[in-house]
Amino acid sequence: MQVGVAYTEPGRQAWVTIDVPDQATVRDAIERSGILRQFPHIDLATQKIGVFSRLVKLDAPLRAGDRVEIYRPITCDPQTVPRRDLGEGDED
Repeated sequence: MQVGVAYTEPGRQAWVTIDVPDQATVRDAIERSGILRQFPHIDLATQKIGVFSRLVKLDAPLRAGDRVEIYRPITCDPQTVPRRDLGEGDED
């Protein structure tokens, strides 16, 4: 079956579609994708993983067409960063 594996960081991103066995897990797909070689600093023990924006564990089974997403750690405090979705002149 085919699944996608995605990872992005500022200035660089990877999206790979690969074939995996029907019993494949999220970990299997990430390892087969080659993304860990492209981004050796990814730490699967600490970084969160999702399938279509839903957090999953590495041993979660996959279905055909799933998109595995490797999330980067938050690097700033959301409480101290101004929101970007407010347009100029909006008052809230």
